[in-house]
Amino acid sequence: MVRNEARRTALLDAAIDVLAEEGARGLTYRAIDAKAGVPAGTASNYFASRDDLMSEVAIRVTERLMPSDESIAESLALPRDKSLSVKFMHDIIKRADADKTSYLALMELRLEATRRPDLRTALTRTMADNLEFNIAFNEDSKLPGDRMTVILMYFAMTGLIYERLTLPGIVEPMDLDEVVEVLVDRAIGPS
Repeated sequence: MVRNEARRTALLDAAIDVLAEEGARGLTYRAIDAKAGVPAGTASNYFASRDDLMSEVAIRVTERLMPSDESIAESLALPRDKSLSVKFMHDIIKRADADKTSYLALMELRLEATRRPDLRTALTRTMADNLEFNIAFNEDSKLPGDRMTVILMYFAMTGLIYERLTLPGIVEPMDLDEVVEVLVDRAIGPS
């Protein structure tokens, strides 16, 4: 059977919406078909199992949250200093705010991975590849900081974004610009 990649992407995007709205328990082929507006049974033709579906959703989430090539090129035209690292961290927050659904779906996948070993393996691979990509990007772009700097900022930003999405009252009173600047400054250290 020839696969329609546009339909496959629409099904994955629908699955992300379902995960964000209803959680992992609500993620059924029927719910995905309904959300995507396709005939019943369509999602099951594209994804052989629930684990396969969830693994592909994780990949799609990371695709949706990646910055555009234009945005990266624009940023890399700036001086490669701490202020550029701060800008990149702010850009991550902006993308999270623009696509909260993807982050919520990713949280659901992470929770589900604690109960599904195959999903844990696939999600770990996807997220580890994403982290390695960010480390390589930092090194290749000659941004300040080393491998551990990127790892620290990754974990700090993940926590900050999840806190903002799930318990915004904790973060709202804080000056987000200051939090990000201090985070980067402490992770990178003195110039």
